[in-house]
Amino acid sequence: MYATYHLTSAQELSPDILEAIKAAFKSKPITITVEEDDRDFELSTNMKAVLEERLQEDESAYLTAEDSINQLNEKYGL
Repeated sequence: MYATYHLTSAQELSPDILEAIKAAFKSKPITITVEEDDRDFELSTNMKAVLEERLQEDESAYLTAEDSINQLNEKYGL
C-alpha cells in the first residue's frame, strides 16, 4: 500500500496524521520519507536565454510533442 500526504507547511503535521498512518498500515513495516517541495523555483539567466532563443525560432520548424518524444525514444531508448 502507498500513501502520499501533501502539506503546505511542516506546521500542518499533526498527531491526527500520525494516527491516520497507524490506522492505515496497522503493524506492517513502513518507511517515511520527508522531502521539501521544490516545485517553486526561479529560472536562471541561462534558462531564460534558452527559452528566449526558442521563442525566436521559425514556427514552421517546430516538432509536435509526439514527434519530439519519438525522436528521443529512437536516440536514447527512452
